[in-house]
Amino acid sequence: MEEGPGPAPALDAKDVLAAAERFPRALAAPETRRWPDGEFLDVALRAVRAEERQGYIERLEAFVEQRRARLEEILRTHEPGSRPASHSRYALIGQPEILVILERMEAAPFLLRSEWQKELEIVFLDDLEFAWGPRIRLSR
Repeated sequence: MEEGPGPAPALDAKDVLAAAERFPRALAAPETRRWPDGEFLDVALRAVRAEERQGYIERLEAFVEQRRARLEEILRTHEPGSRPASHSRYALIGQPEILVILERMEAAPFLLRSEWQKELEIVFLDDLEFAWGPRIRLSR
């Protein structure tokens, strides 16, 4: 009797966060970051499907490399201290977890929104969606 695949590997939030922090050009300076808890990261990681967990860090790294210019632009226009950020609704921009959130926004937008709505204020995701400018607007 042939056994099916084992359970999907768990994603370690610390490892994912460490991978995201290797991209300083896409992140605000550490002293200007907010949201020190992992609440947003945990929700975004729940939007990683079981079949995507194996090699997810490499997928995240590829996403950041492929969209480096776009990430730098969103940081430049919405970074902590910028006019849009003064309303606190863009406070996640510049945080390491933003890379995971944006990657999930492109890879699994409906799943991300579903997980987000269970625990977090949807206005943060709506504003990130607006700033990032994805092809699909789930909130509109």
